Amino acid sequence: MRISKYAFNSKEQAQDKIDALGNTKSSIVQLGNIVLEQGQYDENREEITAPVLSNKWHLDVLWDDADITEDEEVDHPYGWKSYSVQVDGEGVHSFFGLSYDKLKL
Repeated sequence: MRISKYAFNSKEQAQDKIDALGNTKSSIVQLGNIVLEQGQYDENREEITAPVLSNKWHLDVLWDDADITEDEEVDHPYGWKSYSVQVDGEGVHSFFGLSYDKLKL
């Protein structure tokens, strides 16, 4: 198993990539437009400053070994690598306590 994080230009683009995989045993979590900066709120939960959202559509994928290519080194499925992003730590999502740093592509 390998973990990758991706940022696509739109939800539709991400869905097209997912659909192109066909049947997969990999786990795909659509995170959407993730929060880049938290908003600020007063004691009554009224918004003072709106959160800043990414303009990209984010996915986390726990790849099953059958979905990744076995070249000289393990790589992303065809057409996915250019959307791959690297994050520090686990990011905003993790898979069942699996370490992104240890399992990342």
